Amino acid sequence: MTKRIIHIFKNDLRLSDNPALTEASKAGHVIPIYIVDESDLHNDSAQNWWLQKSLEKLKKSLDNNLYFFRGDYKEIITSIISENDIQGVYWNRSYDPYSIQRDKDLKLYLEENNIEVKTFNSLLLWEPWQVAKQDGSPYRVFSPFYRNGCLNQIEPRFPLPKPNEINYFKINGSKDTKSLNLLNRFNWYDKLNEHWDTGEKVAQKKLSLFLEDGIDNYKDGRNFPSKKNVSRLSPHIRFGEVSPNQIWYAARSLKEDKNIDHFCSQLGWREFSYYLLYHFPFMEKENLNKKFDNFPWINNLEHLQAWQKGLTGYPIIDAGMRELWKTGYIHNRVRMVVGSFLVKNLLIHWHYGHAWFNSCLVDADKANNTAGWQWIAGSGADAAPYFRIFNPITQGQNFDEDGVYTKKWVPELSKLPNKYLFNPCEASSNILNEADLELGKDYPLPIVDIKESRKSALQAFETIKNKS
Repeated sequence: MTKRIIHIFKNDLRLSDNPALTEASKAGHVIPIYIVDESDLHNDSAQNWWLQKSLEKLKKSLDNNLYFFRGDYKEIITSIISENDIQGVYWNRSYDPYSIQRDKDLKLYLEENNIEVKTFNSLLLWEPWQVAKQDGSPYRVFSPFYRNGCLNQIEPRFPLPKPNEINYFKINGSKDTKSLNLLNRFNWYDKLNEHWDTGEKVAQKKLSLFLEDGIDNYKDGRNFPSKKNVSRLSPHIRFGEVSPNQIWYAARSLKEDKNIDHFCSQLGWREFSYYLLYHFPFMEKENLNKKFDNFPWINNLEHLQAWQKGLTGYPIIDAGMRELWKTGYIHNRVRMVVGSFLVKNLLIHWHYGHAWFNSCLVDADKANNTAGWQWIAGSGADAAPYFRIFNPITQGQNFDEDGVYTKKWVPELSKLPNKYLFNPCEASSNILNEADLELGKDYPLPIVDIKESRKSALQAFETIKNKS
């Protein structure tokens, strides 16, 4: 009898370069399923919108042979096996602490019941347990991790083509993504339709266009939020509509230069984030640098709300936070600036920023989001020194000199001369009148003084600097 294989889709919503799906299609008849794990679900998040849209595209590419379930993995898989005489369950591995434990438990249960289990790597270029320092300990600094640990390893796996043929086995189950109950606040999600399209075909096309037109000035241009020198592939990578292997080899097929190297190193940073989370699983909720357990955060919730709404009185901050709310995305340079402002100028714990990004970003990724916020806060591996505090005024002047990005997202400042755009308080009353702008009414006054708040942040850091 031909084997019947369950393939569990996770963060690998594609047909090409999907090792588990490829092996399942070779082994027998395939039952493709997707399970929403309620214990690991981010309710009312932008990720849910992307997930539902991407699953609809995936179902279409599987000729409508994708079944949806919501609940406990083991219970759902057990039920399918008992009703359909299943011989195997295949999936691509996850690397966050919750998923690792869940999948270990499932694998043990299946093997005890004589069900074949096969797992594969489709998420990372290098397995985190394969990269270590000479003494066997994990890296905590990016450059040696990437240069010595990763690039000195064997080459990443070459991408696989789509399976030549998939023979499906039909079961009883829902094929309607609405059964997953992912979307609750429909008005909130509607805005995302204006800015994004999802799916494997879209991801592949976006990658090709970026490598044709956007890569040439990537190393420098990626710092300027109004320029088209970023790939905007991050949400497609987050949901596995394109694999890091596909991106790596597509980029490496071009003529090597500083832009290609820098672009690939960004994939390296993603690898580093997953590596850290794998080796230090507590860091999703706790400081990697334990000194920060004693940091004197203020956590002013009014300031937090002003930051979330883009009403801080600092235009580059407000532009970034409004872009995030309206599009589910924020430019990488601006992510660092708004993050620094929250944890350093406002002295609000990185947990709050982490949670807000997790809710609003379409590309929110457990590893990247966690490692990024700890890097900004100074509490993570290879972290930005705490005394490195981005000045939102000079950051705006340096990276949005002509004001295109800021005026797009903070239109009430559109008539203000660029000389005063990033610090409107310096403008005279005549200039403000000409710009139809009343500070404190049309646009908020700064919620903190930038110099005084920097001073307070450094003083706070001194309290933990010498603690073990």
